[in-house]
Amino acid sequence: MASLENFRLVVFRAVAERLSFRKAGEDLYLTQPAVSLQIKALEEDVGVQLFDRMGRQIALTPAGVLLLDYAQQVRGLLDRAERGIAALNGEHAGELALGASTTIAQYVLPRLLAEFRREHPRIHITLTSGNTEQIVGAVEEQRIAMGLIEGPAHSRDAGSEAFLEDELVLIVSTAHEWAERASIACSEMSAVPLLMRERGSGTRQVIEMALERRGIQQNNLQIVMELDSTEAIKSAVEAGLGVGFVSRWALAKDLRLGSAFKIVEIESLRIRRNFSLTSAKGPVPNELVQEFRRFLFAHAGARRALVQPRRAELSLIDKKG
Repeated sequence: MASLENFRLVVFRAVAERLSFRKAGEDLYLTQPAVSLQIKALEEDVGVQLFDRMGRQIALTPAGVLLLDYAQQVRGLLDRAERGIAALNGEHAGELALGASTTIAQYVLPRLLAEFRREHPRIHITLTSGNTEQIVGAVEEQRIAMGLIEGPAHSRDAGSEAFLEDELVLIVSTAHEWAERASIACSEMSAVPLLMRERGSGTRQVIEMALERRGIQQNNLQIVMELDSTEAIKSAVEAGLGVGFVSRWALAKDLRLGSAFKIVEIESLRIRRNFSLTSAKGPVPNELVQEFRRFLFAHAGARRALVQPRRAELSLIDKKG
């Protein structure tokens, strides 16, 4: 079903929520001039200015604030109408706003979303990615209906529940002195250049807590670089800039194609974690959120067996060198 919402209102909401013509254009796959034309036409329709332009910055005028409130209400009503009409035929339809932390968005969700779309072609999904802290913030502010995160939520306003298990493993360049070793002692981690995810990353939080439990404090680590993605860490490790931890899920393609790094076991240390769903506490979520949750729990276990490399398979990378 095509969106019932007036397109100019769609563009207006995007600009008002992002306070940026450029970012709104990126979200809607429109050029910035096209966004500007839609806003100009809407302002002519209502006969008032909706945005104050201050150089490169914009702000809503009082009329813009009022219209945004009504536009959001209209979007909610039309979304309910779409869902209700679809329900008459036993289907699901409407908009589902999701968020996912970067590892999940890049390595876990694509195939799951493809399957979900095949089952529910009339559900339109928008996906926001960021680190765990950013996704939890989006849930708290109700910019997304549900988030999928790698670390604890640490929020009074959002609950969480685990849906999939993960393990973080240490990788080194094939030229690194540890590459030929079967394992290292945990204490050795404080003597090596370490590549870490940025602050606010769920991956970083889990690694720091695991090392602290083994007596390795954060201020004893030689963190030489902070990177905002798993792929950046893998590339930096391959370039010999240091060692780093990555999710096993991030190694599936490397396992198939070969890689320029090796996995090193750490004695008496297994860093396991759960990927979790997070949503705002309060009223029962709408049927689209409930349906996605049902789908995720039904498919995640099977997808783990199909996609996530097992420890025995990871050792093959070491043997291949």
